[in-house]
Amino acid sequence: MSNLLIVGLGNPGSQYAKTRHNLGFMVADRLAERFGTGFKDGFKGLWGEFRTDEKHFILKPMTYMNLSGQSVAPFMSFYKIEAESLIVIQDDLDMEFGRIKFRKDGSSGGHNGIKSIIELIGTDKFVRLKMGIGKSRRGETVGHVLGKFESDAELDKFIELGTDAAEALVRNGLKSAMNSYNNKSVFDGEEGQDKTQQV
Repeated sequence: MSNLLIVGLGNPGSQYAKTRHNLGFMVADRLAERFGTGFKDGFKGLWGEFRTDEKHFILKPMTYMNLSGQSVAPFMSFYKIEAESLIVIQDDLDMEFGRIKFRKDGSSGGHNGIKSIIELIGTDKFVRLKMGIGKSRRGETVGHVLGKFESDAELDKFIELGTDAAEALVRNGLKSAMNSYNNKSVFDGEEGQDKTQQV
């Protein structure tokens, strides 16, 4: 497997910690813990490296979400990372809370972080790990994505599921990870669970 770049999307600053839009940061942090790596400054972000059979990278852009490509593009250029070796962990409004899915390519779906990366690397042919946050019952988007999760226990389970999926991709490849984790939910097997997350 070639060198992978795993990018967790989020916004810097304590006011954004544990918000729905920062799921990518949270999974990146947990993944770094699992592989025993820390983060250092560079490329307008925080990044670390770890080894399996190959050397891989984890990056958290510190540019704010809508400028994420300004961190990702120079990192890819410097380390000669191909687009198909880029994995971006993002929140997704169009999936119910607690569900995850790998996607190989495609449009940004209105996600500003993905939009910025597509614009600056010049292709949409990269993998996303989409983590569902559901829609606000009040139909209000900005407050919802920048709002905090209601249950720390549910959030922790969701971060763990996303990290499991990302680790499976690193260790076993995309096809195997997709087979194991696509459309998996933290609520699988729990009947009648309320999967919406109010603001």
